[in-house]
Amino acid sequence: MKKLFFASLSAMSLFILASCGGGSNEASKPAETAAAPAKTEAAAPAAATGGAANGEEIYKKTCIACHQANGAGVPNTFPPLAKSDFIADKEKTVTQVIKGKTGELVVNGVKYNNTMPPQNLKDEEIAAVLTYVYSNFGNSGGPVTADEVKAIRAKLQ
Repeated sequence: MKKLFFASLSAMSLFILASCGGGSNEASKPAETAAAPAKTEAAAPAAATGGAANGEEIYKKTCIACHQANGAGVPNTFPPLAKSDFIADKEKTVTQVIKGKTGELVVNGVKYNNTMPPQNLKDEEIAAVLTYVYSNFGNSGGPVTADEVKAIRAKLQ
């Protein structure tokens, strides 16, 4: 019985980690078509990313499993991005997306102790998805540019 419990727990953990990870390859990028619904500047930060990446689509592929469609996260498991005090520091936020995070984290006064894997995203994609997060879920913070992400990534190496 104990072995079954740990096997189930291991399988669930792998599923959660896999669903939170984000890959980026050309085949998985959404095609831009004229039939696509109109996006607000906040949802599609073309100016901030050169028009190549759509923050909302990246969020749906890489973030939604853990942080949920409304950015509320999962209580006691994954922290919220909605109205989040943690993301006020853009450099810290970009760093976490690039490098991931393991261990305790305090968001809006609540402690979380879990793992966020590093996201396999290009600088333009990180800029787009963070611009989307900063422009939605009751957040503010303005656009994030690919150049900002590139500069932070350079500091980390």
